[in-house]
Amino acid sequence: MKLTEEYEDLRKTVEAFARDVVAPVIGDLYEREEFPYDIVRQMGQMGLFGLPIPEEYGGMGGDYFALCLALEELARVDSSVSITVEAAVSLGAMPIYRFGTAEQRAQWLPKLTTGAMLGAFGLTEPGGGSDVPGGMRTTAVLDGGEWVINGSKAFITNSGTDITGVVGVAAITGRRADGRPEISTILVPAGTPGFTVAKKYSKVGWNCSDTRELSFTDCRVPGENLLGERGRGYAQFLQTLDEGRIAIAALSVGLAQGCVDECLRYVRDRQAFGHPIGHYQAIQFKIADMEVRTHTARLAYYHAAEKMLAGEPFKKEAAIAKLVSSNAAMDNARDATQIFGGYGFMNEYPVGRFYRDAKILEIGEGTSEVQRMLIARQLGLGDL
Repeated sequence: MKLTEEYEDLRKTVEAFARDVVAPVIGDLYEREEFPYDIVRQMGQMGLFGLPIPEEYGGMGGDYFALCLALEELARVDSSVSITVEAAVSLGAMPIYRFGTAEQRAQWLPKLTTGAMLGAFGLTEPGGGSDVPGGMRTTAVLDGGEWVINGSKAFITNSGTDITGVVGVAAITGRRADGRPEISTILVPAGTPGFTVAKKYSKVGWNCSDTRELSFTDCRVPGENLLGERGRGYAQFLQTLDEGRIAIAALSVGLAQGCVDECLRYVRDRQAFGHPIGHYQAIQFKIADMEVRTHTARLAYYHAAEKMLAGEPFKKEAAIAKLVSSNAAMDNARDATQIFGGYGFMNEYPVGRFYRDAKILEIGEGTSEVQRMLIARQLGLGDL
């Protein structure tokens, strides 16, 4: 797929920003596990947080593929910066745009699309994992026109920064006739009494992103903070994740490409046995395999995005893209670390960060096992 001039201009702009602004400072920020507020501010000024949102809400009036291109270019340098944008847009702003009332859109989107405020999505729970409806324990009960929320959420991105403004919380709001939980999404502003944000996790990777556990104790918000229809929260979540998987695939491709980029630079300079190590076929073949994985994964997410933008079913294609791309990121990070040898184990080199960051891509927004399950179902195997 050849990018249009508009897409290519965006890609080049973000590529230059990642190279000239992010790359020089991200290593130190990563080591200090510091959230990159200045980078976020500049990305907001560029309009990256509003790429797929219409201009009437402060967005750029682009589409989801434009967001994916930006995520890929950011992740070529650092995927914890990229996931900050992905989660803020896909999980924070997009559900409000897709399912929110006119009042909710007007209240939240102008700040979310400029990066002045970050949104988060509270779905995963400490004992839930992939079994969202079966593992959900958070409840919300209407009392005097207010939702009273009790429960906890785990691994929530962008939930505790100084500029976090709102969290969409999935909660059980009743029981259906067959006994299944009725799940709804409720918008909870930061700072609401009864809403507690834990200290940030100590993570293996993504050290510049904000990830925390949330708890709710008799947390009250107005009844009109219900996002979309009551009882449609799980369906909203599934649609949100289908789109989000394409975004995570793009991010994964960026990490995979970053591994190729770093290795190509390194093997031209590193000498062994009288030659640059890129002279040796063992290294050449390893990098060739890395390039094949990256290219294939990029085609997969391009195809899924194309179907989504055309209004065609894309659940299978999104799962394929996410599975292939996260595998490519993990495999490329491992091979890049091997090519760098001892230096690959040092945090001062980007491939060390890439290796630490890659594993979560096979877990977050649907594990690799869940992607295989979805693909099998789309092939008609789920009812056998």
